[in-house]
Amino acid sequence: MKDKIILHVDANSFYASVETSFHPELKKQPVAVSGNPKKRNGIILAKNELAKKQGVLTGEAIWESKQKCPDLICLPPNMELYEEFSEEMHHIFEKYTHKIEAMGLDECWLDVTETAHLFGGAENIATSIRKEIREKLNITVSVGISFSKILAKLGSDLKKPDAQTVISRENYKQIVYPLPIESIIGIGSRMTRNLNKMNVFTLGDLLEIPAYILDSKFSIVFKDIRKKLLGFSTGEIASIYEKEPPKSVGNGTTTIFDIFSRDEIEATVLFLADKISARLRKQKLYASSLSISIRDCKLNVVKTCRALPISTNTTSDFVKFAMKIIDEFWGFGEKIRSIRLSARNLTTTDNVQCSIFQNIEDKKDGLNTSIDILRKKYGKAIILPATMLCSDFISK
Repeated sequence: MKDKIILHVDANSFYASVETSFHPELKKQPVAVSGNPKKRNGIILAKNELAKKQGVLTGEAIWESKQKCPDLICLPPNMELYEEFSEEMHHIFEKYTHKIEAMGLDECWLDVTETAHLFGGAENIATSIRKEIREKLNITVSVGISFSKILAKLGSDLKKPDAQTVISRENYKQIVYPLPIESIIGIGSRMTRNLNKMNVFTLGDLLEIPAYILDSKFSIVFKDIRKKLLGFSTGEIASIYEKEPPKSVGNGTTTIFDIFSRDEIEATVLFLADKISARLRKQKLYASSLSISIRDCKLNVVKTCRALPISTNTTSDFVKFAMKIIDEFWGFGEKIRSIRLSARNLTTTDNVQCSIFQNIEDKKDGLNTSIDILRKKYGKAIILPATMLCSDFISK
């Protein structure tokens, strides 16, 4: 059976690279995307190469990074911008294959088994992808090329930035087996410490341990990892035309300071509902139930999920239904730290339960469509609910 040809494309320092692409004046500065200490999340989320060279680490506190790199420029995350760049990368990928599997916004597997010959081979595809992303988006990617997903992922990690690595049947043992065990997806820091106690430090060491010992001490996950390292399991990548729709679409936020009043809660719900409804409309989906999760200032969580009177994907419907539910189950006795909404039981436009007020629904659909068009053309911040302009407790 012929081997698959799989590429793993990984954007280098994605969030920080997007920021410096969007703000060229920062290109030669150490830049990090971070939380804000005043907003309870003051850690480094991503950093560019210049910041990395000065010792800045992802996940550390901003003040720690500033001690190492006093001139570090910290920017708040702009998820809408990162999503736009991710979409542009996907448009480039689709030139080469319809079998694409995303892993977050910045990583993607491509199965080019059936199309590689059309473009001069997998290495030419990788080179073309790197060149086009660099020229169009002003960011760089690293690409791993192999016969399996896990090895392609390892390949993209080996050379950074703006590089590509081939891991073939002929060389994969020489390249992969000396790598530290934490190099592979599925083995975290805790598992690494436990394996180190068994004198297992490399992926090659892992294969020397009999399978029954690993199974007895850890979990069945190692059976799958062993198969992949031995080259028996390659992994499937579905066509973008065959993917199942999501089972839910949700958004949550931790407010900048604790909120209490009904107006503050409604403003937060509006902020979340606006994001959820836009994502549903983009995928032509409607929700017939709504899940709400509220965490109070003592970190207690209250959750509920209710059926909606009609299937919907409009902001106003979600806000109205959400507030009705909150009025019923929330006692307004504690300050709120965070809220999450999740639209569930999703359906397509073909099986939406119609309302008796169909003319009104049609007008709402037209308004939402117009808003979506404006945001696509001019950016998502071009039009916002008026409440958002004075809601200084929401991290937008």
